[in-house]
Amino acid sequence: MTISEPSNRHPALQEADAEANRQLTTLEGWRRFTSPGQTEPPVLLSPGELDRLSPPERALYDEGRLDHHARMLVVATSFVEKTVVCGRRLVLLNRHAISARRGLMVSGLPGTGKTSAITQLGLAHELLDRARHPNVTGRIPVLYITVPPAATSRMIAAEFARFLGLPVRGRSNMTDIIEAVVGVCTDTRTGMVLVDEIHNISQVTRAGAEVSDTLKYFSERIPATFVYAGINLETSELLTGTRGAQIAGRFTLVPTRPFPYREEWKGLVATMEKTLLLHDHPLGSLVKLDRYLHDRADGMIGALSHAIRGAAIDAILSGTERVTREGIDAIPLDHTAETVGKPLKKAAVR
Repeated sequence: MTISEPSNRHPALQEADAEANRQLTTLEGWRRFTSPGQTEPPVLLSPGELDRLSPPERALYDEGRLDHHARMLVVATSFVEKTVVCGRRLVLLNRHAISARRGLMVSGLPGTGKTSAITQLGLAHELLDRARHPNVTGRIPVLYITVPPAATSRMIAAEFARFLGLPVRGRSNMTDIIEAVVGVCTDTRTGMVLVDEIHNISQVTRAGAEVSDTLKYFSERIPATFVYAGINLETSELLTGTRGAQIAGRFTLVPTRPFPYREEWKGLVATMEKTLLLHDHPLGSLVKLDRYLHDRADGMIGALSHAIRGAAIDAILSGTERVTREGIDAIPLDHTAETVGKPLKKAAVR
């Protein structure tokens, strides 16, 4: 397990460690994510309280609001709820399984909320485990990794070890790493393994096939429900060949798509607007722009969140303290949201 670092380390190294601990792919980062009160928003001060702040206090207050809007807001969409329900069902079905445990695959376009969905599923599982085992330390209910591009089987095993804080030395062989990971997961009662960016695995390459085999071996040795998330898994090389057929036969697929312009989209906009901590923003003004926001974000919840949070940050920095259509227009979105469904401009005739 991890060993605490001495407190007299160089500040730059301490900052690097603090940043690493915010990553979900480390046990410290995951525990920070699942700890209550970690994302409590600051309190919006009244005009009188604001006037009494000194310049340093005002700068610190604004920094807290900027940090609040920089956080990715997780909204309990129908897709997130469906993922949590399906995942919870599979955990129960797998409870007494000796082998061939069922898994879950979350698939869709970038920006449709796949990572948010599986991390919320992991959060729900973690909190339920804590409620069932109060005052019990040493449990690691959830393990979260991402698949690196061009991954090898050793890299995947090392990702498992890295999350658990196990040392991986250059001379460590695969068997040693796997046995150490399986031993810790078994001892700490790991019940759910989240594997993100799974589309990076290709069954048509030797390395990809070996990665697939390694994950399958982990799923057979660790008594946990495995959850995969990736881009367009239905048509990816993950599900090709004999190995892909085995995955398709054991995993339930939950697809995600861009949100249509319906009541749920309006609810998403309203929910995000309520999280804004701005002093001059009329509540409800963004809801009136829900059709424009749908066109602007192309129905992608990731693009919607980026646009609203980015405009809120600009509103604090500029002092306008409100999010407007003009402010959202000024936020550059991802290439897909900026181009899909939008006609290309014709080149001028010289």
